[in-house]
Amino acid sequence: MKLIVAVVQDKDSSRLSNALVEEDFRATKLASTGGFLRAGSTTFLVGVDDEKVQSVLDIIKNNCQARDQLVAPVSPMGGNADSYVPYPVEVQVGGATVFIMQVEQFNQF
Repeated sequence: MKLIVAVVQDKDSSRLSNALVEEDFRATKLASTGGFLRAGSTTFLVGVDDEKVQSVLDIIKNNCQARDQLVAPVSPMGGNADSYVPYPVEVQVGGATVFIMQVEQFNQF
């Protein structure tokens, strides 16, 4: 058995959740925040048998798309600096970061 931990952008979370339900996969959703952009994200925990891991990965890949977004960089001083003029920078956001871990034991009560 494997535990799949997928961190996805909030914009993709509803679509991914619906797709997992349609394919009869149970998932636990946790609200999370990304460190780089400090933007909202959702972490999915999905427990599956080894032979179903690829099916879940395909669902994640098909429902979590990377996209380009303009963001204003944070002040290098860590706060508001009057002389600092941030210019928007284009970065890639979205997609999914996925971890797959071996599960020694699974109990459901």
